[in-house]
Amino acid sequence: MRCPFCGNIDTQVKDSRPAEDHVSIRRRRFCPACGGRFTTYERVQLRDLVVIKTSGKREDFDRDKLERSIRISMQKRPIDPERIDQMISGIVRRLESMGETDIGSKQIGEIVMEALARIDTVAYVRFASVYKNFQAADDFDKFVQELRPDQPSEE
Repeated sequence: MRCPFCGNIDTQVKDSRPAEDHVSIRRRRFCPACGGRFTTYERVQLRDLVVIKTSGKREDFDRDKLERSIRISMQKRPIDPERIDQMISGIVRRLESMGETDIGSKQIGEIVMEALARIDTVAYVRFASVYKNFQAADDFDKFVQELRPDQPSEE
């Protein structure tokens, strides 16, 4: 593993243990060249996934990008960080076990929304506002009305 401080490729593992989500291994590393210490995480990857954007562009699936977008939608919400990690790992496992290496970004968005809806409705609406490209407050109103089908909508 390359040292992020000096670029040395000869780093040493000082400690390994399961991460909190128990689907990855946390490794503490040390660089003998500069003395720097850093942490890496190792995860099982079943297959290399490719995301097909709505524009048709293809890019490698990036778990970190998925995690960032989910964490942004859950910012300042009373959700245990471990539960968020479990949800992200579950989404990635589901994507990897679909049997396809090419996955549409819309399909990923729908899976994320489904998972968020089960955990926190505010995070669900936040994510949906970006995913569905809300342009005005009316878009929020319509979406929230769909969440409450038992209340008649005012038209």
